[in-house]
Amino acid sequence: MSSAPERSTLPGDHAVTRGTFIAVVGPSGAGKDTLMNRARRELTDRSDLFFVRRVITRPADGATENHIPCTPEAFEQKLGNDGFAFHWDAHGLRYGLPIEIDERIAAGHRAVCNGSRAALDGLSRHYANFRVIEITASAEVLANRLAARGRENPEDIRARLERSAVLNARWPGAMVIDNSGDIDTASRALVEAILSHG
Repeated sequence: MSSAPERSTLPGDHAVTRGTFIAVVGPSGAGKDTLMNRARRELTDRSDLFFVRRVITRPADGATENHIPCTPEAFEQKLGNDGFAFHWDAHGLRYGLPIEIDERIAAGHRAVCNGSRAALDGLSRHYANFRVIEITASAEVLANRLAARGRENPEDIRARLERSAVLNARWPGAMVIDNSGDIDTASRALVEAILSHG
């Protein structure tokens, strides 16, 4: 069961200023990981911008997010040693952002992170310059992509989409990118959106 996101151990609201934290969010099937991987390759030479590798208590599968796998025990130890800038629990997993992120943002850099809606409120309080980019797709496209993965039956997919429609309220001021069609167009839009958040 998901729990509310936990705050960073750093003191006070907006503990980190100067740079910008950009959270990229979107429902399963929207193509968020694909677009972020393309943007990462496109922007690899930018010294003022970096993509966050989240620490997650699940094994790496090589197919989705390039995260740092971690056991629950190691996660708890890292948490006790103040090794996370921010952390939260969702979908039975634990997520952490390495403490080095805060150091780079405080130095004026831009961080781009695969976001979780469960953490947006807390992250917006922790980072003074907080932005959200939302990747979307039509319900039909989402259903087709989820079916192609072969992980869920049609009833499960329908239930997931219904939950998504209820829970995924748009973050105020979020930039929205529709990835229902041409992926090159959506990739360019994501790169442009990231660069616009200076």
